[in-house]
Amino acid sequence: MSTATGRSRRGIRRGETASGWLFTAPMLILLGLFLVVPVLMALWVSVSDWGGRGSPFSGSVSFVGLKNYAALLLGGGLAEQDFGISLKNNAWYVILVVPCQTALSLLLAVLVNRQILKGRGVFRTAFYFPSVTSSVAITVLFLFLFSTTGAVNAALGWLGINGPNWLNDPNGIFHFGATSGPAALEQGTVLGVSIWDWIGGPSVAMCVYIIMAIFTTSGTFMLLFLAALQNISGEVQEAAQVDGANGWQRFWRVTLPQLRPTLFTVLTLGLIGCWQIFDQIYTGTRGQPAKTTLTPAYQSYQASFINQEWGQGAAIAFILFVIIIVFTLIQRWVLRERKVSRRRMRPYLQAAERAGGAR
Repeated sequence: MSTATGRSRRGIRRGETASGWLFTAPMLILLGLFLVVPVLMALWVSVSDWGGRGSPFSGSVSFVGLKNYAALLLGGGLAEQDFGISLKNNAWYVILVVPCQTALSLLLAVLVNRQILKGRGVFRTAFYFPSVTSSVAITVLFLFLFSTTGAVNAALGWLGINGPNWLNDPNGIFHFGATSGPAALEQGTVLGVSIWDWIGGPSVAMCVYIIMAIFTTSGTFMLLFLAALQNISGEVQEAAQVDGANGWQRFWRVTLPQLRPTLFTVLTLGLIGCWQIFDQIYTGTRGQPAKTTLTPAYQSYQASFINQEWGQGAAIAFILFVIIIVFTLIQRWVLRERKVSRRRMRPYLQAAERAGGAR
């Protein structure tokens, strides 16, 4: 009897497995045709000398190994220098955008989640609206706002501040107006870019894109944090309040640890989006002034479609892919669940022992 029952259960499970594969087969086929196959083709292009004409798998296309990667990382020429500049620009973009948009979106979520706030639906819609607006339209709007005679400089003028020529100023904001640095920093280079330029921060022109990214993405991440906040039990907050915790302690010790999965999601999406910035650069300055708004994604497009160096363009894309994977793994390691140390557990254990003894 038991043997027959076991066989029937295995038969049911095999049927469920087959049904699962049958229902997911169309999507798997589509993903394979339009995602996996193009990625493999691009990988082949990155290690070949394909010139953009004909099939990349024709007999006239030769395997060149890591030549395209070496030209970007070790070539010592213009390709390496441009790649170093684009990495520097994008790295500062990530460093400034991701923390700011995460903090702002969490702040907005906490504000619109308060029961005493009237018209919360209006505020949620207003904060989220820039996220659903076309990035091209937002970019054009910011080009007008930050032009020399735009609204931003006009507002600064009312405060007695002479606004900069935002989109045409290549100076690094952390150079503080200095045109040159110490000889050691000027002579030392990484990927063809001097250390002085690496530490100079983003250019004034790049700051426009940083402000725009924070403005347009915070609303989306606000919704993620808002959904997570509404899933937190109010009983936990009430218990912490009864124990004497003030508002900041409740947020830091109770609320924020429960937002860890959402925080990981927001940071991951922020990192991926920031390292892939392209349409704003293409619509706006196209890497200018003086290549201070050049990014790896735009350089990949420029190398492939403009300079017809398809191998280097594909190589940039895969280097960017590795960078994103590495940063995601580091972030996952930093935000991982950690075991509570014995030193931190000791007061709680002692309190539990005293409570047990009192009983």
